[in-house]
Amino acid sequence: MQSDMQTQVSQSQAAQSQATQSPVPQSPAPQSRTPQPKTMKAAVYKENGTITLEDRPVPRLKDPQDAIIKVTLTTICSSDIHIKNGAVPRAVPGTILGHEFVGIVEQTGEEVRRFKPGDRVAVNVETFCGECYFCKRGYVNNCTHEHGGWALGCRIDGGQAGYVRVPFADNGLTRIPGEVTDEAALFTGDILSTGYWGASLAEIKPADTVAVIGAGPTGLCTLMCARLYGPGMIIAIDTSDERLELAKDQGLADVGLNPLKQDVEQEIRKLTFGRGADAVLEVAGGRDTFQMAWKIARPNAVVCVVALYEEPQILPLPDMYGKNLVFKTGGVDASCCEEIMKLIKAGKLDTSCLITHRAKLENIMEAYDVFENKRDHVIKYAIEVT
Repeated sequence: MQSDMQTQVSQSQAAQSQATQSPVPQSPAPQSRTPQPKTMKAAVYKENGTITLEDRPVPRLKDPQDAIIKVTLTTICSSDIHIKNGAVPRAVPGTILGHEFVGIVEQTGEEVRRFKPGDRVAVNVETFCGECYFCKRGYVNNCTHEHGGWALGCRIDGGQAGYVRVPFADNGLTRIPGEVTDEAALFTGDILSTGYWGASLAEIKPADTVAVIGAGPTGLCTLMCARLYGPGMIIAIDTSDERLELAKDQGLADVGLNPLKQDVEQEIRKLTFGRGADAVLEVAGGRDTFQMAWKIARPNAVVCVVALYEEPQILPLPDMYGKNLVFKTGGVDASCCEEIMKLIKAGKLDTSCLITHRAKLENIMEAYDVFENKRDHVIKYAIEVT
């Protein structure tokens, strides 16, 4: 017995010695797909009120966790207009815009493990380290890294360009399945994530009545994500009859109400036996839409403020005293992109009805004019980058 034990100890010591002497594996060198050009076209936020299309250097890797993405399809978001209008104080002049786009992995840093050159990916609106207190709890919008939260197209260069550098690539990219087109995946990282996050906050239960204020791009995504929870009735509220009809035609809403033509609060009470909506999602961000949100909610309802306001809002606590409302607000925690991509692949989320216009990157300034001024029945652009 003692001899056997001595033999085992000797073998163990030999194994430990061999492990100690084994060479430490070296990190792989950065991987690239093809030679990159030196310059590219990019839409740049110059200063308040000014966006220009200009030539910019193609980005390079700065950190081992970075990836360079060759953008294939991008779009314009309402948040880009907020930046232009000076309503996003953290936005840095001189930054390339764009936080909602898809593309192909062109180059990866040596610490990127989940992706390789050639992978088709959707890019997350948020940059997050995955290691801080907030990231570990899924609150990625509040990542404490210096580039955490909404950075792309706001504080660091974004995706309205030929190429983009994505920090923390293993966290910020979502692989696109072969069955999913670029257009189908385009909104994964931003407005679909926003709608998905908002619907999850609202605590929607089967047979509930859900009211969504705003039937713009984010509102439409919120409507389709609310539908995933099996509510009894979804009410869309917007000043555009055309968008209300689209929401109903696509099965995203059961009822459409236009506050320019109807008393929304009164109509919702009629539809809910006098109670009000069980859950309200405020996605419009208009001058009076926050007040509408809490007024149309039933007592003890959840009111989710998804919208980004350009002006401060008033919380009239004496007026709402006794309604015992729960308010949930803030920027999207876009931490569910893989789940969203699975729903897209399964046909449960289909945003094809949002894409009303298409353009090339070289014509993005004309697209900005159409989108900002809501011309030609525009909802969303798909902007091809070649």
